[in-house]
Amino acid sequence: MTNETVTAPQGFLAAGLASGVKVSGKPDLGLLVCPTGAVAAAVFTTNTITSAAVQVSREHLASRKTCAVVVNSGNANACTGKLGLANARRMCALTAKHLGVQPQEVLVASTGIIGHQLPMEKVTAGIDQAAPLLSGSTEAGLAFAHAIMTTDTRCKQAYREVKLSRAVAKIAGTVKGAGMIGPNMATTLLFITTDVAISKAMLSKALTQAIGGSLNRLTVDGHQSTNDTGILLASGLAGNARITGPGASYQKFASALTDLCTDLVRQMALDAEGATRMFQVVVQGAASAAEATKAARAVADYPLFKCAVNGGDPNWGRIICAVGSSGVKLKPEKLSCKLDDLYVFRKGAPTDFDAKEASRIISQRQFVITVDLGVGRGSDFYYGCDLSTEYVHINADYHT
Repeated sequence: MTNETVTAPQGFLAAGLASGVKVSGKPDLGLLVCPTGAVAAAVFTTNTITSAAVQVSREHLASRKTCAVVVNSGNANACTGKLGLANARRMCALTAKHLGVQPQEVLVASTGIIGHQLPMEKVTAGIDQAAPLLSGSTEAGLAFAHAIMTTDTRCKQAYREVKLSRAVAKIAGTVKGAGMIGPNMATTLLFITTDVAISKAMLSKALTQAIGGSLNRLTVDGHQSTNDTGILLASGLAGNARITGPGASYQKFASALTDLCTDLVRQMALDAEGATRMFQVVVQGAASAAEATKAARAVADYPLFKCAVNGGDPNWGRIICAVGSSGVKLKPEKLSCKLDDLYVFRKGAPTDFDAKEASRIISQRQFVITVDLGVGRGSDFYYGCDLSTEYVHINADYHT
């Protein structure tokens, strides 16, 4: 079996296991390690309330190199005060001790229930047990991917290769997130590894660009977590000429990274809590790109339309209503909307479309909504998913 997990790029080891943080007994602790030290870039939630892990990782990201990431699921370690911060630092220190590196060379991430202190005796024992299991195998990469999950029904992974002159760089990523997803950062937890040789500044630029065109274009329920974290580690072992500025090599790498993130965001949307299908809202003819973004998100976030999608109901009136209430500039007499290639509303009036065909389109696992505002050349898009009764059940029963 070809390794396409986070251990596929040269220089990475991983481990994952059940430490007992989750009462279900499912995997809940993971280690991702670059023994030679990696260049790191990261993006975090823009929620004003942030977890202890986010606060500590932001500090440690300033280090010249990053040797590891320690992750726990089942407990967010958010709204936990000074003790929560101390526990996040303790996770870094213990991981660093096992690897013989400095605590600031370790990043930390947590996900799960907010407001509970970490059961540190279980977490520390888990780190002690995971360290000897570190491996570059496919199985180790999969174990890490399973350890970061919460309400996800399956692990989500993607893999790409990019040729840079005579070298072939590998990029691999895994993401968890099924609910509490809204842009900036719409990931919950994302970990990407690559063996490309690249400067910290250009790595950060590539990650920001990739997230902006993929994961920050997904809304499940319009909400950011306190813990959203995306980390990209580059070991520099691919053998390519080090990327230190813009150019052909950077563009190739950045494009492959964005493609990988787009793959992951589609997997997230189709595994959102209770979701049965996903859609892309493309807005054209806007006064600006920002206006197009605003209108596209208004549709993707609209609960009434999301419910209609779940029922396979091509209720285009809800799309038009969402766009009209978004506050963007538009010309009603030029406003148009189509589902895939089927126009349901054109030049301000409904079309004589085939209702069965429209229902078939909207009942697909994936489909595209295109809206033209008729006022300019701005365009942008958003990803969304349906809203089902299962979403309500999951979140009504979620332990608080």
